[in-house]
Amino acid sequence: MILYEALGRLAPSPVVDLNRAVAVAMAQGPTAALPIVDQLLATSAMPGSHLLPSVRGELLTRLGRTDEARAELERAVALCGNERERAVLRRKITSLANHG
Repeated sequence: MILYEALGRLAPSPVVDLNRAVAVAMAQGPTAALPIVDQLLATSAMPGSHLLPSVRGELLTRLGRTDEARAELERAVALCGNERERAVLRRKITSLANHG
């Protein structure tokens, strides 16, 4: 987490911020990480990338916000250009439907 904070000061970018959000989620939980991701969305960072909705969907899943998570993961599928990654995202959506 500290690494991404330092990197964000030296070479700020939305990708660094998204990686910092993932690190924060691992260290402090999804509640602490979601505002970082939401700020990226609010500033229209990473347009056209599936990574932002993928991470947001995962955080929302961990928070039990199933409907929102499903919507984000579906958005990620629509944006993703890699079939293997789309398959992983689709499995997460199916898992939400089966357990949500």
